[in-house]
Amino acid sequence: MSHVPSATNEIRVLLVDDDALVRAGLSMMLNGAGDLVIVGEAGDGDQVPTAVAKHRPDVVLMDLRMPRVDGISATRRLRSMPQPPEVIVLTTFDADENVLGALRAGASGFLLKDAPPTEIADAIRRVAAGDPILSPAVTRRLMRRAVVQENAREQAFRQLESLSPREREVVKAIAEGQTNAEIAAALLMSVPTVKAHVTHILTKAGLANRTQIALLAHDAGLA
Repeated sequence: MSHVPSATNEIRVLLVDDDALVRAGLSMMLNGAGDLVIVGEAGDGDQVPTAVAKHRPDVVLMDLRMPRVDGISATRRLRSMPQPPEVIVLTTFDADENVLGALRAGASGFLLKDAPPTEIADAIRRVAAGDPILSPAVTRRLMRRAVVQENAREQAFRQLESLSPREREVVKAIAEGQTNAEIAAALLMSVPTVKAHVTHILTKAGLANRTQIALLAHDAGLA
């Protein structure tokens, strides 16, 4: 269960990066977006749990590479907390092999640090609303580069076994990048029913978000 955004329309954002200039640039850029509020900053992954407990952000922008605790470890630790905020990892190049590790750890997506301000702001809004930010093409490209370890494949099979045949169909559709509306049309069910299936899949398989559902399908050879 993820953190529930504050009752107002503003989205609370925590910046985590070991470069003070990057934090200053992001802060200046995002504070001008109106509905986004930078509630705090952290200079390394080891400061994240304390900063999250203090500031209660809706979304954390997390640098991947930090000297003491990296973004993957910090994301994994964060997602194990009750009602965690959503996490978007920041990287300097999209071929970074650590991106996939961060997605497996529970990040909702990733952004390049030099992405246009509107793109970063839009991604934060979408994640806060519970929508995926990675396009199916980007997700597939990441997965194609990944070699599935044998133990990951076995674990994926076990997770799939806990799902009903209908839920497995939904998993495959999510991995193909279909929206809830597209899944509903293809499988002849209502959108609320699809949402219920997604919730059950996340709970049964112990997953954090749709990105991890797509990764599960990849590991099991469904996508």
